[in-house]
Amino acid sequence: MKLGEKGPEPVELSALTSGRKVVIFGLPGAFTGTCTTAHVPSFIRNMDALKNKGVDEVVCVSVNDPFVMGAWGASTGANDAGITMLGDAECKLTEAMGLRFDAPPVGLIARSKRYALMADNGVVKVFQAEENPGVCDMSGGEAMVEAI
Repeated sequence: MKLGEKGPEPVELSALTSGRKVVIFGLPGAFTGTCTTAHVPSFIRNMDALKNKGVDEVVCVSVNDPFVMGAWGASTGANDAGITMLGDAECKLTEAMGLRFDAPPVGLIARSKRYALMADNGVVKVFQAEENPGVCDMSGGEAMVEAI
């Protein structure tokens, strides 16, 4: 779901990616350390480079509600950069992709592993996932620009 002008709006990934080149990156949580200081900023910095490679849209997905994702997008500058902020509040997409993780010692339950993918007309052509949720190397904006 995304936060639209009138509140939460459902988003169908099949419709979002049909006939388009879309980069989707997932991360453990809004307002968390590496997600806020490294992952989102890496895509903000690389929006022009991604557009130059034919990317129609860049989407950030986190296991948060759409209100949190909207506020986080505003506070990081992601909204202004044109990044679509989607909340996977029930963890359905994340679980379907096999990317759920739990880290109870730091209060993270039902979260997403850190990844980035590029889908062309609904088909995943590039998929890069991190082994450690505190690292943003293979899943960052620069790595995606290089991969496509």
